Formats: sequence, structure tokens, C-alpha cells
Amino acid sequence: MKLFKTLAVSAAVATFASATGVANAGTLQDVKARGELNCVVTTGVPGFAAPNDAGRWEGFDVDFCRATAAAVLGDPNKVKFVPTTGKTRFTVLNSGEGDLLYRNTTITMSRDADLKLTFLGVNYYDGQGFLVPKALGVTSAKQLDGASVCIQTGTTTELNLADYFRANNMNYEPVTIETNEEGQVNYLAGRCDVYTTDASGLAATRSTFDHPNAHIILPEIISKEPLGPAVRQGDDQWADVTRWVLYALIEAEEMGVTQGNVKQHAAKAGSNPNINRIVGTEGDFGSMIGLDKQWAMRAISAVGNYGEIFERNIGVNTPLGLARGLNAQWTNGGILYAPPVR
Repeated sequence: MKLFKTLAVSAAVATFASATGVANAGTLQDVKARGELNCVVTTGVPGFAAPNDAGRWEGFDVDFCRATAAAVLGDPNKVKFVPTTGKTRFTVLNSGEGDLLYRNTTITMSRDADLKLTFLGVNYYDGQGFLVPKALGVTSAKQLDGASVCIQTGTTTELNLADYFRANNMNYEPVTIETNEEGQVNYLAGRCDVYTTDASGLAATRSTFDHPNAHIILPEIISKEPLGPAVRQGDDQWADVTRWVLYALIEAEEMGVTQGNVKQHAAKAGSNPNINRIVGTEGDFGSMIGLDKQWAMRAISAVGNYGEIFERNIGVNTPLGLARGLNAQWTNGGILYAPPVR
């Protein structure tokens, strides 16, 4: 009878785990055994994730993928980039084709709870905007009544657009697209009056135009779009690894640890315990997440700190020309803030 009860309890626990969508742990071990990180990215957004002329992936999100590979595998080049559309990104991640998603993805309650994703933090604070030709003579989104709007399916952008126009008693004609490239082609061909997506994406798209100054991003930002990486639910260790790589890059900028000086800091413990903990000269925080002491040092050495990643890919001196704004460190007037490594 006792054995029967034990088996019954075990079966009930297994049934509950299955019903609640608990995944089997082991992504860290899978990545190490494979020797490659499968990182889910966009099909191509300049500055964030796109292959260059030589076919090598570059961009803001790409660098976070490479930092994770450096922390876990010791080599930032051990990444396979898996391009996806707005519709396919979550399916690809949850099917196991991807280990980690870095794809201009807005954190929402339904994605977190209903799609069984674990979001790891915010790597870019954004908001939805509108791109229009200057020749249209529009200076405000309130003047877009009756406009045709290019809108990417499978995104929060669709819902935000509908809410904004309804709230302002305006109508619009949707022109649905699957990818950013498709949106750009349709917009430039005049098949839609307006292109709407995250403001950073609009800046990225405009930067590729032959005459970018002939197009303006309207002043209205109509939504909150906290963009961040995600993994599948049910593997807490892998979530911890990927989360703390992001946090370490943000914390490194605040502490003044850069791609150029991180190895010096890692060679000998200094007077700042916060820096010591990041670079692995004090404490053994890597063992808490299944890595060694120098996991964060490798990530920073590979791609630099958060600020270096930002300025290199999307900052004011790039074709995108994005100011830090909300994405400045909390000590510099922004809201970027990472929990400490301690």
C-alpha cells in the first residue's frame, strides 16, 4: 500500500508538471555539449541584427548573443544566428530550435505567462512611432486619419496602432507585412503612407534609404516598448546564466569596466569590490550559475560593456543616430539599472 501511494504521488507530480508546462532543465549543458549557441534574431534590422556584406551578423542584439557565447563557451564566435519573423520567433524558441531570443521583442504579460517565456530584463527601452515622407506634409500623428499604414503582423505594434486610432477617433487602412524588409519596400513604393514600428526600428529603416532626410519620424510615441531577451520557461539555471550576462554588461558600464581594461581588472583584485566581483577576483559567483569565475570578464572582453555596445551599433555617431535617452545609466538621467553582482 505504501509503495502504491508513493507511485500515485509521483504520477500526480509528473502530471502536474506536464500540465503546467514545466520544461526539462539542461539548456546550459546542451549548449556546452553542442559547442554552439543558437540565438534567435530578426530577419534583418540594421544596427540591431543584420548580416554585413561578408555575411557576418552584426548589431546591438547580435553583440549580446556573442557576449553570452563568450561567457558560456569561451568564444564569442560560437553562435548560430536563427533569423525569424514576428510570427515565428516564439515558435522557434519554444520548439528548441533556439536557445535564447534577442529580437527587438517587447515584454508583455501574455508573452510571459501565456506563451511560457521567461524574460531576462530590458536591454532597450523603446516606444512605437510613425515614419512618413516629408512630402506628405504631416507633422503629427493626429493628422493621419484615413492613412494607409504598413504594419508588421504578429507584433504588439498591431494592437497599439488599433488602440491609438480608436482613442483619437481616426480610421486607417492596414497594409500588413511579415518582415522589416517587406515594410521598407512597400513604404518606399508608396503602397502605404506611413510605416509604424518601434522608434528605434524606424531609425534603423530610415538609415538605409537613399535619401533619409526626405522622411521624418513624427514626435508622438504611442506606447511603452521595453525590449528584452527571453528563454523558454522551466530552465531556471539557463535563465540565470543569460540574465546575469545582460546584467553584468550593464553593471560594467556603471563601474567603468570596458573592453579595453577588463583584463587588467581581472589580473589583480583592486580596491573596488563591485568591480572585483564582476571580473572574478573576489567571490565565486560563476559557480552559482554553472560557470567559472571569469564568465563576465569574457563577455565584456568580447563585446565591451553596455555603453560600448550601444555606441558602436546604434549611437549618435552611427547611421541610426540614436541618443541614449531612457537607455542612459540611472546615474546619467536614464532608467538603465542592473542588480549588483554580489
